[in-house]
Amino acid sequence: MAKKILVVSDSHGNNTNLKKAVRAFGPRGEQLEMLIHLGDVQGSLEGIERLVDCPVEAVSGNCDFIPGLPGTKIISIGSEKALITHGHRYGCKMGTGTMKELAEANGAGMVLFGHTHMPLLENYQDMKIMNPGSISQPRQEGHRPTYLVITVKEDGMMEFAIVTM
Repeated sequence: MAKKILVVSDSHGNNTNLKKAVRAFGPRGEQLEMLIHLGDVQGSLEGIERLVDCPVEAVSGNCDFIPGLPGTKIISIGSEKALITHGHRYGCKMGTGTMKELAEANGAGMVLFGHTHMPLLENYQDMKIMNPGSISQPRQEGHRPTYLVITVKEDGMMEFAIVTM
């Protein structure tokens, strides 16, 4: 059976839409393999962890003051390594080049970042660059909250989809 990973960012203390996104995968996200929060939690990470019955990976954003929460880390998604970060430390509003270089230097085939509040799915050579947008304060045209779903199929292939709420 395919594994689902929910990727969100920029909830800014408002978990109403995050709860809705989790419930799309069962009352407590039972169909989820993992939830990834890309920063600007602006609240309790424990509150987010209590929403789901799966592991939660998270990084701190520019509005977070959660002790011990790293700004950037490398995690495994299927057979790939992913660099997860909020993005503000790497000038993501000016482009993704610095994050791509850091991912490549760490053997990661994908970059997941937030901060811009705008969804992005981009292929760069053999690397995927993705931003789920904001689950609570979207800035793209239409201003509808978005999140990212990564599906890891049984054969190891991955699908990526931005979901608009």
